[in-house]
Amino acid sequence: MNKIDPQNERLKLEYQDYLRHADGLDHKIIDKVMGAIRQFETSTNCKPFLRFNKHQAMAFKDWLDTARNSRTGKPLSKATIASILRAVREFFRWAAGQKGYKTAIGRNDWVYFRQARKDASAAQASTPRPVPSVAQVRRAFEAMPSATSTQKRDKALLALLTLSGARIGAVASLRLKHVDLERRHIFQDAREVNTKAAKTMNTTFFPMGDEYVAALADYIAHLIDDLMFGPEDALFPKTDIIRGPNGFQTAGLSREPFASPGALNEMVKDAFAAVQLPRYTPHRGGRKISDH
Repeated sequence: MNKIDPQNERLKLEYQDYLRHADGLDHKIIDKVMGAIRQFETSTNCKPFLRFNKHQAMAFKDWLDTARNSRTGKPLSKATIASILRAVREFFRWAAGQKGYKTAIGRNDWVYFRQARKDASAAQASTPRPVPSVAQVRRAFEAMPSATSTQKRDKALLALLTLSGARIGAVASLRLKHVDLERRHIFQDAREVNTKAAKTMNTTFFPMGDEYVAALADYIAHLIDDLMFGPEDALFPKTDIIRGPNGFQTAGLSREPFASPGALNEMVKDAFAAVQLPRYTPHRGGRKISDH
Protein backbone atom coordinates (compact mmCIF):
# COMPACT_ATOMS: atom_id res chain seq x y z
CA MET A 1 0.00 0.00 0.00
CA ASN A 2 1.78 3.12 -1.26
CA LYS A 3 -1.09 5.59 -0.94
CA ILE A 4 -1.53 7.31 2.42
CA ASP A 5 -3.98 9.76 3.91
CA PRO A 6 -2.29 12.37 6.15
CA GLN A 7 -5.31 12.66 8.43
CA ASN A 8 -5.40 8.88 8.84
CA GLU A 9 -1.71 8.92 9.75
CA ARG A 10 -2.26 11.57 12.42
CA LEU A 11 -5.10 9.58 13.96
CA LYS A 12 -2.99 6.41 13.98
CA LEU A 13 -0.17 8.24 15.76
CA GLU A 14 -2.63 9.41 18.41
CA TYR A 15 -3.88 5.83 18.77
CA GLN A 16 -0.35 4.52 19.21
CA ASP A 17 0.14 7.01 22.04
CA TYR A 18 -3.12 5.82 23.58
CA LEU A 19 -2.14 2.16 23.37
CA ARG A 20 1.28 2.81 24.83
CA HIS A 21 0.45 5.23 27.61
CA ALA A 22 -3.19 4.53 28.48
CA ASP A 23 -3.37 0.78 27.80
CA GLY A 24 0.27 0.11 28.68
CA LEU A 25 0.92 -2.12 25.65
CA ASP A 26 4.45 -2.84 24.48
CA HIS A 27 5.78 -1.94 21.05
CA LYS A 28 5.46 -5.48 19.66
CA ILE A 29 1.72 -5.59 20.26
CA ILE A 30 1.29 -2.02 19.01
CA ASP A 31 3.13 -2.93 15.79
CA LYS A 32 0.68 -5.79 15.22
CA VAL A 33 -2.27 -3.47 15.79
CA MET A 34 -0.88 -0.96 13.31
CA GLY A 35 -0.34 -3.75 10.82
CA ALA A 36 -4.01 -4.75 11.11
CA ILE A 37 -5.13 -1.16 10.56
CA ARG A 38 -2.89 -0.89 7.49
CA GLN A 39 -4.56 -3.99 6.08
CA PHE A 40 -7.93 -2.33 6.53
CA GLU A 41 -6.66 0.76 4.70
CA THR A 42 -5.42 -1.45 1.87
CA SER A 43 -8.91 -2.96 1.52
CA THR A 44 -10.47 0.50 1.17
CA ASN A 45 -7.73 1.94 -1.05
CA CYS A 46 -6.83 4.22 1.86
CA LYS A 47 -10.11 6.04 2.17
CA PRO A 48 -10.21 8.60 5.02
CA PHE A 49 -11.29 7.18 8.35
CA LEU A 50 -13.80 10.02 8.48
CA ARG A 51 -15.71 8.19 5.73
CA PHE A 52 -15.78 4.88 7.61
CA ASN A 53 -19.09 3.00 7.63
CA LYS A 54 -20.43 -0.47 8.31
CA HIS A 55 -20.24 -1.42 4.62
CA GLN A 56 -16.45 -1.00 4.72
CA ALA A 57 -16.33 -3.26 7.78
CA MET A 58 -18.35 -5.97 6.05
CA ALA A 59 -16.25 -5.68 2.88
CA PHE A 60 -13.07 -5.95 4.94
CA LYS A 61 -14.18 -9.32 6.29
CA ASP A 62 -14.66 -10.56 2.74
CA TRP A 63 -11.26 -9.12 1.82
CA LEU A 64 -9.57 -11.02 4.65
CA ASP A 65 -11.20 -14.27 3.53
CA THR A 66 -9.30 -14.00 0.24
CA ALA A 67 -6.07 -12.51 1.62
CA ARG A 68 -2.85 -14.53 1.75
CA ASN A 69 -0.06 -14.76 4.25
CA SER A 70 2.78 -12.68 2.80
CA ARG A 71 5.41 -15.19 3.97
CA THR A 72 3.80 -18.56 3.19
CA GLY A 73 1.33 -17.59 0.49
CA LYS A 74 -1.38 -19.56 2.29
CA PRO A 75 -4.84 -18.22 3.22
CA LEU A 76 -5.05 -16.46 6.57
CA SER A 77 -6.08 -18.71 9.45
CA LYS A 78 -9.32 -18.10 11.33
CA ALA A 79 -7.27 -17.15 14.39
CA THR A 80 -5.27 -14.58 12.42
CA ILE A 81 -8.43 -13.08 10.94
CA ALA A 82 -9.99 -12.92 14.41
CA SER A 83 -6.96 -11.04 15.74
CA ILE A 84 -6.99 -8.56 12.86
CA LEU A 85 -10.72 -7.88 13.12
CA ARG A 86 -10.48 -7.40 16.88
CA ALA A 87 -7.64 -4.89 16.50
CA VAL A 88 -9.43 -2.86 13.83
CA ARG A 89 -12.75 -2.97 15.71
CA GLU A 90 -11.10 -1.59 18.84
CA PHE A 91 -9.42 1.15 16.80
CA PHE A 92 -12.69 2.40 15.36
CA ARG A 93 -14.44 2.11 18.69
CA TRP A 94 -11.75 4.40 20.09
CA ALA A 95 -11.86 6.70 17.03
CA ALA A 96 -15.63 7.12 17.37
CA GLY A 97 -15.01 8.97 20.62
CA GLN A 98 -12.35 11.36 19.29
CA LYS A 99 -12.87 15.00 18.41
CA GLY A 100 -13.89 15.39 14.78
CA TYR A 101 -14.92 11.73 14.47
CA LYS A 102 -17.83 11.51 16.90
CA THR A 103 -20.39 12.53 14.30
CA ALA A 104 -18.56 11.07 11.29
CA ILE A 105 -18.40 7.47 12.55
CA GLY A 106 -21.72 5.82 13.21
CA ARG A 107 -22.20 4.92 16.85
CA ASN A 108 -22.41 1.21 16.17
CA ASP A 109 -20.77 0.83 12.77
CA TRP A 110 -17.61 -0.61 14.30
CA VAL A 111 -19.52 -3.64 15.62
CA TYR A 112 -19.75 -4.94 12.05
CA PHE A 113 -16.15 -6.10 12.31
CA ARG A 114 -17.34 -8.98 14.48
CA GLN A 115 -16.40 -12.39 13.11
CA ALA A 116 -19.06 -14.99 12.25
CA ARG A 117 -19.75 -17.21 15.26
CA LYS A 118 -18.68 -20.43 13.57
CA ASP A 119 -15.42 -18.80 12.44
CA ALA A 120 -14.84 -17.37 15.91
CA SER A 121 -15.27 -20.85 17.38
CA ALA A 122 -12.82 -22.26 14.84
CA ALA A 123 -10.34 -19.49 15.70
CA GLN A 124 -10.40 -20.48 19.37
CA ALA A 125 -9.77 -24.16 18.63
CA SER A 126 -6.12 -25.03 19.15
CA THR A 127 -4.13 -27.55 17.13
CA PRO A 128 -1.71 -29.49 19.33
CA ARG A 129 1.87 -28.74 18.39
CA PRO A 130 4.14 -31.76 17.97
CA VAL A 131 6.57 -32.05 20.86
CA PRO A 132 9.48 -34.45 21.32
CA SER A 133 9.33 -37.33 23.75
CA VAL A 134 11.76 -37.61 26.65
CA ALA A 135 13.63 -40.31 24.71
CA GLN A 136 13.91 -38.11 21.64
CA VAL A 137 15.25 -35.19 23.67
CA ARG A 138 17.81 -37.47 25.27
CA ARG A 139 18.86 -38.85 21.89
CA ALA A 140 19.43 -35.34 20.49
CA PHE A 141 21.21 -34.22 23.66
CA GLU A 142 23.58 -37.18 23.83
CA ALA A 143 24.58 -36.74 20.18
CA MET A 144 25.55 -33.09 20.62
CA PRO A 145 29.32 -32.42 20.71
CA SER A 146 30.85 -30.25 23.42
CA ALA A 147 34.45 -29.66 22.38
CA THR A 148 34.28 -25.93 21.58
CA SER A 149 32.75 -22.99 23.42
CA THR A 150 29.86 -22.72 20.95
CA GLN A 151 29.20 -26.46 21.11
CA LYS A 152 29.14 -26.32 24.91
CA ARG A 153 26.70 -23.41 24.68
CA ASP A 154 24.36 -25.22 22.31
CA LYS A 155 24.33 -28.40 24.41
CA ALA A 156 23.80 -26.44 27.63
CA LEU A 157 20.92 -24.60 25.98
CA LEU A 158 19.08 -27.85 25.27
CA ALA A 159 19.90 -29.02 28.81
CA LEU A 160 18.47 -25.89 30.42
CA LEU A 161 15.32 -25.97 28.30
CA THR A 162 14.79 -29.60 29.25
CA LEU A 163 15.39 -28.97 32.95
CA SER A 164 13.29 -25.82 33.25
CA GLY A 165 10.66 -25.76 30.51
CA ALA A 166 11.29 -22.01 30.33
CA ARG A 167 10.15 -19.96 27.36
CA ILE A 168 12.85 -19.46 24.75
CA GLY A 169 12.36 -15.69 24.89
CA ALA A 170 13.14 -15.71 28.60
CA VAL A 171 16.11 -18.05 28.20
CA ALA A 172 17.60 -15.78 25.53
CA SER A 173 17.72 -12.91 28.02
CA LEU A 174 19.12 -14.82 31.01
CA ARG A 175 22.37 -13.69 32.64
CA LEU A 176 24.77 -15.92 34.53
CA LYS A 177 23.57 -14.55 37.85
CA HIS A 178 20.05 -15.86 37.25
CA VAL A 179 21.09 -19.54 37.47
CA ASP A 180 21.78 -21.20 40.84
CA LEU A 181 23.20 -24.65 40.11
CA GLU A 182 23.55 -25.58 43.77
CA ARG A 183 19.82 -25.09 44.34
CA ARG A 184 18.97 -26.22 40.77
CA HIS A 185 17.01 -23.03 40.38
CA ILE A 186 16.50 -20.14 37.92
CA PHE A 187 15.40 -16.69 39.06
CA GLN A 188 13.49 -15.16 36.15
CA ASP A 189 13.59 -11.54 37.26
CA ALA A 190 11.08 -9.65 35.11
CA ARG A 191 13.15 -6.48 35.44
CA GLU A 192 15.91 -8.15 33.42
CA VAL A 193 14.46 -11.30 31.89
CA ASN A 194 11.93 -11.30 29.06
CA THR A 195 9.24 -13.26 30.90
CA LYS A 196 5.67 -13.72 29.75
CA ALA A 197 3.45 -10.83 30.86
CA ALA A 198 6.51 -9.39 32.66
CA LYS A 199 6.01 -11.69 35.65
CA THR A 200 8.91 -12.60 37.93
CA MET A 201 9.22 -16.37 38.32
CA ASN A 202 11.27 -18.79 40.38
CA THR A 203 11.86 -21.98 38.41
CA THR A 204 13.15 -25.23 39.93
CA PHE A 205 14.71 -27.86 37.67
CA PHE A 206 12.63 -30.86 36.71
CA PRO A 207 14.15 -34.27 37.63
CA MET A 208 15.10 -35.03 34.02
CA GLY A 209 18.53 -36.55 34.71
CA ASP A 210 21.88 -35.56 36.17
CA GLU A 211 23.52 -35.55 32.74
CA TYR A 212 21.60 -32.39 31.82
CA VAL A 213 22.71 -30.66 35.02
CA ALA A 214 26.29 -31.80 34.40
CA ALA A 215 26.33 -30.33 30.88
CA LEU A 216 24.97 -27.03 32.15
CA ALA A 217 27.47 -26.98 35.03
CA ASP A 218 30.38 -27.77 32.71
CA TYR A 219 29.36 -24.92 30.39
CA ILE A 220 28.94 -22.38 33.19
CA ALA A 221 32.31 -23.37 34.66
CA HIS A 222 33.84 -22.88 31.20
CA LEU A 223 32.33 -19.39 30.96
CA ILE A 224 33.54 -18.34 34.42
CA ASP A 225 36.90 -20.10 34.68
CA ASP A 226 38.12 -20.12 31.08
CA LEU A 227 36.41 -17.12 29.48
CA MET A 228 36.28 -14.96 32.62
CA PHE A 229 32.55 -14.24 32.34
CA GLY A 230 30.89 -12.35 35.18
CA PRO A 231 27.39 -12.42 36.71
CA GLU A 232 26.06 -9.76 34.32
CA ASP A 233 27.20 -11.52 31.16
CA ALA A 234 24.74 -13.39 28.98
CA LEU A 235 24.17 -17.05 29.83
CA PHE A 236 23.78 -17.93 26.14
CA PRO A 237 25.74 -15.21 24.31
CA LYS A 238 26.10 -14.53 20.63
CA THR A 239 28.90 -16.08 18.63
CA ASP A 240 31.75 -13.63 18.09
CA ILE A 241 32.40 -12.97 14.40
CA ILE A 242 35.71 -11.48 13.24
CA ARG A 243 37.26 -10.69 9.88
CA GLY A 244 40.01 -13.19 9.13
CA PRO A 245 42.39 -13.72 6.20
CA ASN A 246 39.73 -15.76 4.39
CA GLY A 247 36.76 -13.56 5.25
CA PHE A 248 34.48 -13.55 8.27
CA GLN A 249 34.91 -16.38 10.78
CA THR A 250 33.72 -17.37 14.25
CA ALA A 251 35.89 -16.50 17.25
CA GLY A 252 34.25 -18.03 20.29
CA LEU A 253 31.57 -16.32 22.34
CA SER A 254 30.83 -12.67 22.92
CA ARG A 255 29.35 -11.53 26.25
CA GLU A 256 26.13 -10.13 24.79
CA PRO A 257 22.80 -11.93 24.42
CA PHE A 258 21.13 -12.46 21.08
CA ALA A 259 18.79 -9.63 20.09
CA SER A 260 15.98 -12.17 19.61
CA PRO A 261 15.50 -15.88 20.36
CA GLY A 262 15.54 -16.83 16.67
CA ALA A 263 19.13 -18.08 16.70
CA LEU A 264 18.51 -20.15 19.83
CA ASN A 265 15.48 -21.69 18.14
CA GLU A 266 17.70 -22.77 15.26
CA MET A 267 20.25 -24.34 17.62
CA VAL A 268 17.56 -26.52 19.16
CA LYS A 269 16.03 -27.46 15.81
CA ASP A 270 19.45 -28.34 14.42
CA ALA A 271 20.13 -30.63 17.38
CA PHE A 272 17.06 -32.73 16.57
CA ALA A 273 17.71 -32.67 12.83
CA ALA A 274 21.24 -33.97 13.43
CA VAL A 275 19.78 -37.27 14.67
CA GLN A 276 17.15 -37.49 11.93
CA LEU A 277 14.29 -36.25 14.10
CA PRO A 278 11.76 -33.53 13.24
CA ARG A 279 13.03 -29.99 13.80
CA TYR A 280 11.25 -29.54 17.13
CA THR A 281 11.13 -26.03 18.55
CA PRO A 282 11.52 -24.86 22.16
CA HIS A 283 8.71 -23.67 24.41
CA ARG A 284 7.29 -20.30 23.31
CA GLY A 285 4.13 -20.18 25.38
CA GLY A 286 2.29 -23.46 24.82
CA ARG A 287 3.65 -26.93 25.51
CA LYS A 288 7.28 -27.30 26.52
CA ILE A 289 10.22 -29.22 25.11
CA SER A 290 10.32 -31.16 28.38
CA ASP A 291 6.70 -32.35 28.12
CA HIS A 292 6.19 -36.09 28.03
